[in-house]
Amino acid sequence: MDGHFLSSEAVIKKLGTDKSSGLSDSQAKKLLEKNGENKLAEKKKASLLRRFLTQFSDFCVIILFVACIISFVTGIIEGKGDFVEPIVILAIVILNAVIGVYQESRAEKAIDALQKLSAPTATVKRSGKIKKIPSSQLVTGDIILLESGDMVPADARLISSNALRVQESALTGESEACEKTADIICAEKSPLAEMKNTVFASTNVIAGNATAVVTNTGMNTQVGKIADMLQSEESPQTPLQKRLEKIGKALGIGALAICGAVFVLGIIRKSGILPSFMLSVSLAVAAIPEGLPAIVTIVLSMGVQRMAKSNAIIRHLPAVETLGAATVICSDKTGTLTQNKMSVVRVENSLGEVDIKSDNAKDILFYGALCNNAHADKKGKSVVFIGDPTETAILSAAHENGTDAFFLAKQYPRIHENPFSGERKMMSTVNIIDGSEQLTVKGAPDVVIKRCTGVSINGRISPMTAARRKKIAEQNNIMAQNALRVIAVAYRKADGNYNEDNLIFAGLIGMTDPPRPEAAKAVETCKKAGITPVMITGDHSVTACAVAEKLGIYCGGGAVTGSEIEQMSDEELARATESCRVFARVNPQHKVRIVKAFRSRGEIAAMTGDGVNDAPALKAADIGCAMGKNGTDVAKNAADMILTDDNFATIVKAVEQGRGIYDNIKKAVHFLLGTNIGEIVAVFAASLLGFSQPLIPIQLLWINLVTDSLPAMALGTEKTEKNIMERKPISPKKGFFSDGLWLDIMLEGLLIGILTLLAFSIGSLIFGSLELGRTMSFATLSFCEIAHAVNMRSSQPLYKAGIFSNKMMNLAVIVCSGFQAAVMIIPQLAEIFGTVPMNGVQWAIVASLSLITLIIGEAGKILSR
Repeated sequence: MDGHFLSSEAVIKKLGTDKSSGLSDSQAKKLLEKNGENKLAEKKKASLLRRFLTQFSDFCVIILFVACIISFVTGIIEGKGDFVEPIVILAIVILNAVIGVYQESRAEKAIDALQKLSAPTATVKRSGKIKKIPSSQLVTGDIILLESGDMVPADARLISSNALRVQESALTGESEACEKTADIICAEKSPLAEMKNTVFASTNVIAGNATAVVTNTGMNTQVGKIADMLQSEESPQTPLQKRLEKIGKALGIGALAICGAVFVLGIIRKSGILPSFMLSVSLAVAAIPEGLPAIVTIVLSMGVQRMAKSNAIIRHLPAVETLGAATVICSDKTGTLTQNKMSVVRVENSLGEVDIKSDNAKDILFYGALCNNAHADKKGKSVVFIGDPTETAILSAAHENGTDAFFLAKQYPRIHENPFSGERKMMSTVNIIDGSEQLTVKGAPDVVIKRCTGVSINGRISPMTAARRKKIAEQNNIMAQNALRVIAVAYRKADGNYNEDNLIFAGLIGMTDPPRPEAAKAVETCKKAGITPVMITGDHSVTACAVAEKLGIYCGGGAVTGSEIEQMSDEELARATESCRVFARVNPQHKVRIVKAFRSRGEIAAMTGDGVNDAPALKAADIGCAMGKNGTDVAKNAADMILTDDNFATIVKAVEQGRGIYDNIKKAVHFLLGTNIGEIVAVFAASLLGFSQPLIPIQLLWINLVTDSLPAMALGTEKTEKNIMERKPISPKKGFFSDGLWLDIMLEGLLIGILTLLAFSIGSLIFGSLELGRTMSFATLSFCEIAHAVNMRSSQPLYKAGIFSNKMMNLAVIVCSGFQAAVMIIPQLAEIFGTVPMNGVQWAIVASLSLITLIIGEAGKILSR
């Protein structure tokens, strides 16, 4: 229903809900069953049949189909009735398509699972209790609570609001945030931009807070009505996938040229048009690495699933590649580098420290609790405090000191609030105390002190002199040097004037938030890995430096503050980032400039953030890392990665895994290209040398299917190498095939091709049988590729990496070897694949030749070390 032209009371009555307690759980359940979940209709997925048929759109597969048809027609014309070869080729193509559909389904399921992990939540009143639920479970009539940083989960009519501003550009096209209020009734035909008493799904709360009643969910919301325009596009290809696709095409063109040459040589040597054509086509399909992009996607999706289990949810696949190249991690202090468990340990008035249990401390903590959005709740017999860690610490201390946190709001009703913002670094509330309005302010000491004209000393008000202001600033510095977070509180009578000036200074509240135990080790790991850790915080520079020093981030030279950044040009800030490791008293705009300054120097920067105003910095960074626990929906949507535990160590772990995934992709590509070149060398060299063909088409296709796909996927599951965080970051300017990788691939391919030809020569010349020669070359090529896959597992010798440590590779070796043996030993299959039985000596020769690949590879690793 539309509620903008009705009063909030009328909407609540019409929806059959209750303003104070919300819907009951049973009411919500019935409405959910009746109206469905609060989500947009998903883009219709392709049917299984369509996905299966799409697998046959590949150019090489089309060529293979043409070959099958020609083979069938030729068999009919010649009257031989030998259709075994085209039938097997067709069967292999269909099996390839089945594997392709399975791989796509796995990747799709992985993405769906990750989307569920990062699904948005809504704060709702149900059965009189405030709880967080998945946004998809919202129903019409639910009473929702909104605050700065939230994404609005459904269309809703405001019941109450406080300085609420909402960014609606996605719906209205208005770039400026829209002010909202519950106290007006709009015309029925009002355009969206003028519905000031309604908030809409998928818009973002920029400032303030509100309570609202849900009027529309899912496809009935305004955003639901334009769902087709907002449907997410398919995931773009990663830069790596694009590079590999280009490489695949280049190799394909080269392979087709070689295939053309093989066909011409076959005709010249009177091998027959059909056999020559079939060999050329099958060589093309075997040689062109058309599976490269698919293998990369599978390896990426498997890696992303592993990272999700380690508290890092990757929202965009390219971020995995970028993580491996990160050179700078810009981290917030509170909650990321520290434990986010604040507790009040010190209270001071303008004269100095006071006993935390004294009446003076009680008054100071009372003001801090009054100007506060945290609230108390009972969990069994214990009291828990819910809200921002700084605010819960103050409320908890006030409660322990005699201020009843449960009755604070009822006893001293709040009539106005000016919310906290990163720009102002303070907040204020107006409460009724003994029948009079009182303005209470809480915020950063340096900001609050400037607005004070009086000071309260043991209940007496005195003027704020320059000497007193200087002494309070010194007290703040001393507390900050002891790594305390310091909050100043002040107050005055309001009497209708809610401006935050002419305040009376009450005191300073010092809290501690100890560093996370694992953070110091993570910082040390960063430094070893060539990554620079940087602290960016809104806290006082002295506090920031004290914490940074404990963690090993700060190396002297002082911190650069937000006010100093404002005086710097972009070039000066870029120079400052060369040595500065702590940035203090910064606002979100400063964060964007700091990130850009690092990037202007060629650094790959990761940035953490949790607030709505951090979204620009998260987008500006190469890798935006949003906080999963305390992060706003807006920040999460702007980020590439979400840390579900808000922990700096998780970022470092994610970088490590990102490097490991990149390594695994490189290993899989290295393996696939090396084996493809080996196949080309074997067939093309035989044609040039005037040999009979060492492999028939079916054998090449079988090798392409069995010994390429399974081992390549198994390489994607390889564990991260132990020394990976002792390497320098991967340079984005460095080519994928740099450091002699192309040469390695060519030499390995050449070795596999030569060993295959050697096996063919031994079988056909020494043992005197062409069929035996082909059988031995078929077996050697297949087992060489399996041995090569094992060799590709690690840059370290296998005895150090662990010979059987990769269970998937063990399985791939067993399955591939079993299949290969089956097509050679089982008579019916042997007849189809053109193989003949081998004796013990011949099997020993095949085994020896196949192991040469592994032995040379391992020897190379040992010698290079």
